[in-house]
Amino acid sequence: MTTLRAAVCVRAGEPLVIEELELDAPRSGEVLVRMAASGVCRSDLHQANGDWGERVPVVLGHEGAGYVEALGEGVTDLEVGVLVALNWFFPCDACAQCVAARPWMCTGTSALDDALPGGRRPLRRADGTEIFQMLAIGTFAERAVVPARAVVSMPEGVPPEVAALIGCGATTGVMSVLRAASVPAGASVAVIGLGGVGMSAIMGAVVAGASTIVAVDRVAEKIDRARSFGATHAVAAGEDAGAVRDSIAEATGGDGPDFVFDCIGFPSTAELAIESAGPGGTAVLVGIPAAGERASFDVGALIDRSAGIVGSNYGWSMPDEDFPYLAGLFLEGRLPLDRLIDQRIRLYEVNGALDALRRGEGLRRVIVF
Repeated sequence: MTTLRAAVCVRAGEPLVIEELELDAPRSGEVLVRMAASGVCRSDLHQANGDWGERVPVVLGHEGAGYVEALGEGVTDLEVGVLVALNWFFPCDACAQCVAARPWMCTGTSALDDALPGGRRPLRRADGTEIFQMLAIGTFAERAVVPARAVVSMPEGVPPEVAALIGCGATTGVMSVLRAASVPAGASVAVIGLGGVGMSAIMGAVVAGASTIVAVDRVAEKIDRARSFGATHAVAAGEDAGAVRDSIAEATGGDGPDFVFDCIGFPSTAELAIESAGPGGTAVLVGIPAAGERASFDVGALIDRSAGIVGSNYGWSMPDEDFPYLAGLFLEGRLPLDRLIDQRIRLYEVNGALDALRRGEGLRRVIVF
């Protein structure tokens, strides 16, 4: 049994509470990870707000990296002491989607139950109350026992803060471009929403060799930063969606881009992405909205343009392959993920980071343990 501190969502809509909790040792197929860094992501904000339902008490956090401290029985492909990034949608390896090499569509994972396989919850209060771990990893904690399939070793030289971002935002953004959309060299791209995922999508478009990359956001400072990541054009978003759509079209030669990525997840931004895609273009919906939210669009206009819509969960990533690949791009200097980090904070400052997300400020704040 290990004692640790963690940021717990006790009730949706209320500030997280720093609690001292008890953690079981890892069992068969599990790994004990000492957390080194955790990004504070918009999905954490959704969970804290209760936008996806209320399963409490739960340790939030899902964008994390740390060092292996102990291995459960049967875990032979990891070593104690190595830096690992955590996969928040670990696959079951048995369902039809996993067998077809589509782990991002796994139907057998227990991640969405905020528990380890079999419903196990290794974290509890001193009075015995079991605590959920967000997406089975709960990275707003000093340590976590996680499924071995949620653990991916990182190459030497990758900082823990960068490994944490690879665990969610960076992979979601970059792989939405490279795999979910398969953007070819020379294509035109627009990215709506310039948080950590959106900026990662811009970096992914650079890696793909896109000829035109349009950055779209309401915040001028984010647009300026997008240019430093490789955006070739910028559009300031406002209340008039039609004007924004026209500006995106103008930036891409008049017809609209080949690919438009909605990296926020509001109904309005999904609609903007769908309506902005050019002839034969594709709207890629990356940001996840609150449960039950719906968007609408002109079906006839979509058909006339022969345009398409793609949902991109986790960038259609295959973390066992993609995490090391993205880490390699970082080490080569082709993916400057460290520049996404606005501020390194301590665990007790997590509520301030969530408030900054509510205000739309910055890219990523990372908890450093």
